[in-house]
Amino acid sequence: MSGPGGGGGGEGAVGVGRGASPVEQVILGIDPGTAVTGYGVVLRRGGGRVTLLECGIIRTSPHTPLPARIREIYEGVCDLLGRFDPFAVAVEDVFQGKNVRSALTLGHARGAILLAASLQERVIAEYTPSEIKSAVAGTGRATKEQVAFMVQQQLRLKQAPSPADAADGVAAALCHCLVGGAPSAAALARHGIGPGRRSRP
Repeated sequence: MSGPGGGGGGEGAVGVGRGASPVEQVILGIDPGTAVTGYGVVLRRGGGRVTLLECGIIRTSPHTPLPARIREIYEGVCDLLGRFDPFAVAVEDVFQGKNVRSALTLGHARGAILLAASLQERVIAEYTPSEIKSAVAGTGRATKEQVAFMVQQQLRLKQAPSPADAADGVAAALCHCLVGGAPSAAALARHGIGPGRRSRP
């Protein structure tokens, strides 16, 4: 697993509107890929402020058999879940325009990610690339560079998260903060979260 990207360290924050839970929540955003899986970890505070905690990538070798690469992705995600204990995991969905082979390969990576999050009973949210782009950049046709720039601007970072896959992971997490809505009291209770507590024990 790669270390934190250039935008890590929580340089700034952005308001995400009304209705946010007063409980602090960590959100893990993931941009799946069998070669490179990008991730971003953000903290959503009461009042809707969001700060970046860490971003980076999980890289696998193209010379490694696919089953071993999927295991590396699974173990990398499990490591992130263990280190940050996120309340929710936001995962980018498969782009329908991809060819069948690419979609199938990407599906393996997404399956490993969803399995890791599901086994640890995390809240899982899935967003299409256009939904993430619309939430972060204001248009579903935004380029990767535009998305990275808007992530930098909205989180008030000194520089955009890097590499691009890491920026996409941060964008997925930020998308969930912007459009995912505040969790219900029942959802918080299922995860052992109450007033004044940030995450599950």
